Amino acid sequence: MYTVALTKLVEKMSLENCTPEINIDEIQITQPDVNRPALQLAGFFDYFDSDRVQVIGNVEHAYMQKMEKDHGIGILTKLMSFKIPCIVFCRGIEVTDDFRQIAVQMQVPIFRTSKSTSSFVSEAIRWLKVELAPRISIHGVLVDVYGEGILIMGESGIGKSEAALELIKRGHRLVTDDVVEIKKVSDETLIGTAPDITRHFIELRGIGIIDVKTLFGVESVKNTQSIDLVIKLEEWDKDREYDRLGLEEQYTEFLGNKVVCHSIPIRPGRNLAIICESAAVNYRQKKMGYNAAQELYNRVTSNLMKKKTL
Repeated sequence: MYTVALTKLVEKMSLENCTPEINIDEIQITQPDVNRPALQLAGFFDYFDSDRVQVIGNVEHAYMQKMEKDHGIGILTKLMSFKIPCIVFCRGIEVTDDFRQIAVQMQVPIFRTSKSTSSFVSEAIRWLKVELAPRISIHGVLVDVYGEGILIMGESGIGKSEAALELIKRGHRLVTDDVVEIKKVSDETLIGTAPDITRHFIELRGIGIIDVKTLFGVESVKNTQSIDLVIKLEEWDKDREYDRLGLEEQYTEFLGNKVVCHSIPIRPGRNLAIICESAAVNYRQKKMGYNAAQELYNRVTSNLMKKKTL
């Protein structure tokens, strides 16, 4: 199970700490969703998602204002007895002294933000889903080509880094070389990034390590990129049949998500950078509804039908 430190959420969302007496350095968040404890304030604690960040908005605050003091203290004490990670008050709502005292007693940190409840909830969920997403590390190179994330894979020494370097010289951007960390942020989206230790570096056999950001400038690198297309480089095999039309898409799978995949045979003289650029543009065309292979197939079929009618 992946976790994210509460301190990172506080920093990311610029939250005001209303309980500085509580040490939050060891608190970890394990769930990407948040919870608005309306039913819990009403006394219903069945199926309570206590491991989520709890958010108080205008509705919850207005309800607490109408609660009798003793009853309210009892409900809040029970709410915080579940060892929730924290409570966030939105819209700049003032935290009452009673609420703060109970929080300090139960060691539950309280934060405040001026953002609207819906804005904070959506932003927090989006960020937590990325931070807590399932992830794997694979061997490959990830580059941004015309806005499409191209993951280049293949055996060591086949030319992945050299192809990436040529793409960088042609104006595209490097995300990571050698090791690609892939996060599944949704059932449709995979995000690739570089390990901190190798970020912006490329290894070229015979030359060594080069710093792409220093040599080519900040516009030549990128920290994260969605993975839209996979290109697998492999040695040319004369006995193997390779797809020459591309009528049927081939896929590879990462963390349960399917990604379009092309297997490219390598022979001396093939310009891998141009192949990667063409694959990226062709993939974008298909997303926009135009398929060159299908268009050729339709023309050939139409021509054959005309000949039959003559």
